Amino acid sequence: MARPAQPVEYPSQGEARDADESVDRPSATAGTAEVVPPSAAAHPAGDTLATDVSRETPHADGGTPLADQIADETRRRLALDEAVLPLPPSTRVLTISNQKGGVGKTTSAVNLAAALARAGARVLVIDLDPQGNASTALGVDHRSERQSVYEVLVSDLPLAEVIQTSSEHERLDCVPATIHLAGAEIELVSLVAREQRLRRALDAHLETMERPYDYVFIDCPPSLGLLTINAFVAAREVLIPIQCEYYALEGLSQLLSNIELIEKHLNPELRLSTILLTMYDSRTNLAQQVAQEVRDHFPTQTLDTIIPRSVRVSEAPSYGQSVISYDFASSGSLSYREAAAEIARRGASESKETN
Repeated sequence: MARPAQPVEYPSQGEARDADESVDRPSATAGTAEVVPPSAAAHPAGDTLATDVSRETPHADGGTPLADQIADETRRRLALDEAVLPLPPSTRVLTISNQKGGVGKTTSAVNLAAALARAGARVLVIDLDPQGNASTALGVDHRSERQSVYEVLVSDLPLAEVIQTSSEHERLDCVPATIHLAGAEIELVSLVAREQRLRRALDAHLETMERPYDYVFIDCPPSLGLLTINAFVAAREVLIPIQCEYYALEGLSQLLSNIELIEKHLNPELRLSTILLTMYDSRTNLAQQVAQEVRDHFPTQTLDTIIPRSVRVSEAPSYGQSVISYDFASSGSLSYREAAAEIARRGASESKETN
């Protein structure tokens, strides 16, 4: 007789799972094999959260671009707070000029002056732009009935009678501009020594002061007319702000040729001392190319500090303040403070070499 069949014992669910795990077999996905990454094999299951799954190079400070930026700005701010800026042995008169509009002339004049005043220098800003934007940013009254730089140029009014103390800082003064300055270009044509009227007024005022200003910034209109020529003749140095865009480079050669003409015929002391790159956007290749091209052509005049695009810098004038007072902790404020410190140190080193 046939032996009765033995009952078939099926493995339990746990035993089947153990058997499956002990056998190397393809994954459930057809045609593909399950690949275990080396990092997962090297670490136990409990350490999976610590596994670096990013393909980017880890950052040195905080691990993210934002953390690195905050750490970098903190280092720069601490260095500025600890630094003591040297004062020039004599008054430095700088004309801030560029015939192209919207490159940051007025913004640079106001914020550099505010930064130097906070650092202990006595600063005067002369507003030669009929729009009067520098006067607005410094909190100075420049209504049409006020006496301004227009009366100084046309009527030989002493500079001391139109100087106002800025609400920005007690060591910062301003010569305001009114709308009457728009007609000064025509009125100056018939006057004697029309190109030297601002210089004579400024030199006469500095001679009467017990402690002359350390810095005088002259904010020019976006043109190359008689107002700008008066500024070039009154100054010893030219500071050119250049927006990091292509159009800002087009008129630079014309501006440089005009500076050479002024130096040759009217003011032999004039020189291009400083170029400041403004409105820099690091996300664009164009800004980087423009900045590199300027540095290649003007390696000694271009400041290492670059002014980035900043909403705070644009907002500050509407409150009658510089960005340094409006938002001291912003990136724009930090950059202008660094630019002012670099200008002060360069001037001190140049005076030592001259002596």
